[in-house]
Amino acid sequence: MVATSSSVGSGAAGAAIFADSDSRKYRYFEPKGQRATHYEDVTVDVQPDPERYLIQDWIISFSNGKGAYVKDNTAAKSSNWHAFRAPDQEWERTHYQRQSKIETMVQSVITNARRAGAPKTFDKVWSKLLQAHLGAWKHAEFGLGTSLMQAQRYGYTQMINNATLTNSSYKLRLAQDITLYLAEIGMDITGWDDELGKKHWLEDGVWQGTREAIETIMGTADYLEQYFAINIVFEPLVGELFRSGFLMQAAAANHDFITPPVISAAEADYERNLANTIDLIYLLANDEKHGAANRKLFQGWVRKHRALADKAAIGLQPIWSMPHSKPISFTDVRAQSEERIGQILGELGLKR
Repeated sequence: MVATSSSVGSGAAGAAIFADSDSRKYRYFEPKGQRATHYEDVTVDVQPDPERYLIQDWIISFSNGKGAYVKDNTAAKSSNWHAFRAPDQEWERTHYQRQSKIETMVQSVITNARRAGAPKTFDKVWSKLLQAHLGAWKHAEFGLGTSLMQAQRYGYTQMINNATLTNSSYKLRLAQDITLYLAEIGMDITGWDDELGKKHWLEDGVWQGTREAIETIMGTADYLEQYFAINIVFEPLVGELFRSGFLMQAAAANHDFITPPVISAAEADYERNLANTIDLIYLLANDEKHGAANRKLFQGWVRKHRALADKAAIGLQPIWSMPHSKPISFTDVRAQSEERIGQILGELGLKR
């Protein structure tokens, strides 16, 4: 076991033996594998913790006496918050590189499609649908990204906060991509209305269940509940349902070959975010000391947010009947999302 400042009682050089105290790497943590990855080197223990290396307690505290980060920002408990490592191994440099590649791809697709006159070939009903409902969905993505941006401030370790913040960045990037995409193809389509999406988001009954689900997540004080609700519940039941189950399925049948590649990056984003979330929640659900209490807590979160996500998904059903060409039914897509969340919850040992 690695010695900590609190157990030694001194911050003097040589007072404690750490993982690499006999080398020149100056590493104070046990790597997950035989060797530390670059991700671990730049992430683990970057965020201070008085229980590990700050014998003087927090360097900065708030006026109420709480330190910069406290464990009670979430109702979940852990025997070791520092055990989590994000499967995607993403940190600042790799995140910027991936985002840049995605933006280059999206812009290239839009530019080449417009040069070929593709937006003018869209089915007329589909064009209106994109204005109204893809235009509304960008607000959903922005809301989720904003919620995660707020949540990342309160995680107890840098590893948790990194995963939450990159998740937020992906959501905000997609909201921006949709906004720019609709604005650009709107220049090629007669009668395009950039404000129609916002109007539907605020006023159309189809979207009010989705608004309620997202605004409930945004209003949640527990940062881990926000992270859990978005990736474990909302995304498989509503996010994937609309993006993969509608936009990417119905677009080509309505002469639109541009929207799917613009949206497709979001599905890859979600696979990474889901893997990170499952690993973190699995650790907590199987914690040797707090596992039972955590599973009970998580089950309550499932009940709360699933009821809202189900309501949101059912509210979106009329959209599937709007295009001229309907290659897939809402019933089939909904069945797939039910199976998807069942698999996710099964991995965590939670009930539907």
